[in-house]
Amino acid sequence: MDRKEFLRTIALTGAIITLKSKGGMDLMAQSSSGKPVDMVAVMGGEPEEMFRQAIEELGGMSQFIQKGWKVVVKPNIGWDKTPELAGNTNPKLVGEIVRQCFQAGAKEVTVFDHTCDDWIKCYKNSGIEAAAKAAGAKMAPAHEEAYYREVQLPNAQKLKTSKIHEAILDCDAWINVPVLKHHGGANLSISMKNYMGIVWDRRVFHRVDLQQCIADVCTMDKKPVLNVVDAYRMMKSNGPQGRSTADVANTKSLFISRDIVAVDTAAAKFFGQIRDMPLENVGHLANGQSLGIGTMNLEKLNIKRIKLG
Repeated sequence: MDRKEFLRTIALTGAIITLKSKGGMDLMAQSSSGKPVDMVAVMGGEPEEMFRQAIEELGGMSQFIQKGWKVVVKPNIGWDKTPELAGNTNPKLVGEIVRQCFQAGAKEVTVFDHTCDDWIKCYKNSGIEAAAKAAGAKMAPAHEEAYYREVQLPNAQKLKTSKIHEAILDCDAWINVPVLKHHGGANLSISMKNYMGIVWDRRVFHRVDLQQCIADVCTMDKKPVLNVVDAYRMMKSNGPQGRSTADVANTKSLFISRDIVAVDTAAAKFFGQIRDMPLENVGHLANGQSLGIGTMNLEKLNIKRIKLG
């Protein structure tokens, strides 16, 4: 095999090479191409260290958050579940993202979700309220329609308007932080599905066309500056709530990208290694690509793969 064919094989298979960090930690990273990194995938660490490594590869949080900005961190806090059940985003990851926003100069950081269970219980029992407040963020409620304002979605196919939470509309930047999990309706819940926690009326999604409406709402003008997929614990069955720890795989992974379709495609492929889930079953991915909000063609992206430990 000549050099050209060798490099092409690396690009297509995502082959990785072993590097040694200054601290003696073994890292598995994709061969450097000199191109900007489009996505980072990290495995094998705790939520905080995986995010720190990933954001460093993207140039640091200051590439996305500027001094004096009002920032929203939007995890999945939909369910009255403890972290071990993986129904919500890992609180340690949320806390680290909040801290890094402040380190980058954010004026304030707000965390919220339009929960499915009682919002007070969700915020508390998920561990996210405590972690976010410890890092300096404030929690915002989202259980009343008065918190939402209608926005137009002119590029959408079926969902032409939606009421969006004021925290998103009024912030300077927001960071989308879903947990990767099985979902009985959408098949998978990742970054695009996490938008359903910023809208008021979710029933219309199910009534009209769930897979298309998920893609449609992602066409709104104010897009997240980052999508951070928590796969530290992954709910592989009985989603979106889960029933017990038997539904959970301890996969200790994280995916991060500006491209919401690409990061969800990578996460979906990762999920498929644990439980069979063809990409065509997650229809909002292809719908999002058709609407031009991102790409499923991961082979064309520069993806940095890192293994900690």
